[in-house]
Amino acid sequence: MPKPASILVVDDQPELVQGYDMTLTADGFRVLTAMDGLEALEVLESHTVDLILADIAMPRMNGYQLYERVRENPRWVAIPFVFLTARALDSDIRYGKELGADDYLTKPIEVEDLLAAVNGKLRRARQLAQAPFQPTTDQTVGARAVTVGKLQVDPGQHRAWLDGEQLKLSAREFTLLEFLSRRAGQVLSPQELISVTHGLDTDYVEAGSLLRPLIRSLRRALGSPVGDMGCVENIRGVGYRLNPPDD
Repeated sequence: MPKPASILVVDDQPELVQGYDMTLTADGFRVLTAMDGLEALEVLESHTVDLILADIAMPRMNGYQLYERVRENPRWVAIPFVFLTARALDSDIRYGKELGADDYLTKPIEVEDLLAAVNGKLRRARQLAQAPFQPTTDQTVGARAVTVGKLQVDPGQHRAWLDGEQLKLSAREFTLLEFLSRRAGQVLSPQELISVTHGLDTDYVEAGSLLRPLIRSLRRALGSPVGDMGCVENIRGVGYRLNPPDD
């Protein structure tokens, strides 16, 4: 029998947490709870979590800050993240989606809507985890290396260097970097990039959600500090562009 999925519920209102707990437990999920972002990080350190449901307005660490911390950690980057919030302004919803959250549900939340979001995001996460990695780039045996400023990418060796120092990249990070490098200076859409890194044909919203964690991890691998785009520039509402690394 498969192990039940673990859902982390993060909210500073005990009565809401209790309601979510009862609803999810009755549907067969294992529920973990936290009262704010800092407590949620402690839970993530000690438990396996399959999906996060988080309020936004919380003490000590709010939901947006928690999301950023989760997406910065390679161990948690693939966990689906859904905001549960009383904020119903279009600007707030857009901001949450632009961060890359998987969904954004406005309180009060109907039981059917909550369960549909949870089951849908878990199903999609399983599909992505089970999909074989088959990058659809123009990589071929013996393909020429490409140089962009101080950056060198050699698909034949499956290696990349920045200012002479070899980069430590995952398979998807390398695929993304090579594709961007061969088109340096061009703005590429999330849909185009996610078709290369994940082999998926999807819409702008899902493509952006899947791509943002990968972009962040690539930026870190290229030495950019947290919060800095570095040479992988985000053209808001359009896509991403690789610029020559600074001399």
